[in-house]
Amino acid sequence: MDFSLLNQDEVAINLSDFRGKKVIVFFYPKAFTPGCTKQNCELSENYDKLLDNGYVLIGISPDKCEKLAKFKNDYNLNQILLSDENKEVAKLFGAWGIKKNYGKEYEGLIRSCFVLDENGEIIKEYRNHKATGFATRLMKDLLEK
Repeated sequence: MDFSLLNQDEVAINLSDFRGKKVIVFFYPKAFTPGCTKQNCELSENYDKLLDNGYVLIGISPDKCEKLAKFKNDYNLNQILLSDENKEVAKLFGAWGIKKNYGKEYEGLIRSCFVLDENGEIIKEYRNHKATGFATRLMKDLLEK
């Protein structure tokens, strides 16, 4: 599996650039919303520990690069933020689909996280998880064995 998206600085980032490293790819619906902000901040707080354990942390949303740059700057986020405006990568991972909210169905980004091994293969996945507290769960699963 491979993809190429622009990061918050409008630089193309390819998943294949990280071969040989473990990668955490997480999808979140929208920068600056309460849940997405909390999730990104919690993950960013664990960035150094993830890095020390050989993980690269990449967040992906449908937001434009300019918005991601402001989001990263305003909250001092450490992770790479990628723009998936066309939702192609979200669809590739199955993170775009039918959601339910207050009994109504609509298409949208499904909060999801995928852990990839050094060869780019998915070894763990979390689908439709809660934003708050997810970083704690992820850290426990990946680092406490």
